[in-house]
Amino acid sequence: MPVEVNVKGIHEGLLISFGEGSWEEAFPSLLSHLDSKPDFFLGANAIMQLGAFPLQAADLARLRSALADRGMGLRTVLSQSPVTVSAAKNLGLEVALPVREARETPLDTELTGSDAILLHQTLRSGNSVHFPGHVTILGDVNPGAEIVAGGSVFVWGHLRGTVHAGAEGDDRSVVCALDLSPMQLRIAGYVATSPPRSGSSRPEIASLRNGQLVAETWNPKEKPPALTGG
Repeated sequence: MPVEVNVKGIHEGLLISFGEGSWEEAFPSLLSHLDSKPDFFLGANAIMQLGAFPLQAADLARLRSALADRGMGLRTVLSQSPVTVSAAKNLGLEVALPVREARETPLDTELTGSDAILLHQTLRSGNSVHFPGHVTILGDVNPGAEIVAGGSVFVWGHLRGTVHAGAEGDDRSVVCALDLSPMQLRIAGYVATSPPRSGSSRPEIASLRNGQLVAETWNPKEKPPALTGG
């Protein structure tokens, strides 16, 4: 019987937890969920919230291998089972989130009908943010950093890395930045690269118009332009 799989973006990566059921039911449900959105999960670090599942080292090794086959890393296992905690330690996995991160305000903010995270920091080369909802960055996104969002992306700073909005196929998503000059920009299945910047930077919004990615001056006081998918 399928088990519910829940995914939540946190600072350390993607926190994955499960509904009611056994591990024998949860494991195939997890693989099915990951395989339904391969591009979204590719490159993500997983933090597995395994609850009371009593998993042996062989079970965790199989889980880590399955995630690796899908381009994901397993760095942390959270569990209430002493058996699972012991097995995770034997495999060199973390069994708790860093204290510094645990003290911080949760990164996701739930609004009516929307899931979002707010990060007040600069993303440097090698940093990666994967989240199924909207992503807002108060800071810069440097070359070599990556944002993959199921919804829209807002950067209150320079956007010079790689960004993929509407990663789950939502072509209504937009990308906004005070300086929109990414190495690569994707909305849903459409891809574009920024031309060389001429003149001073200005706030811009990128969206899909008649099957094409377009960027125009962004005035936060105005409503976003009407969007049409392609």
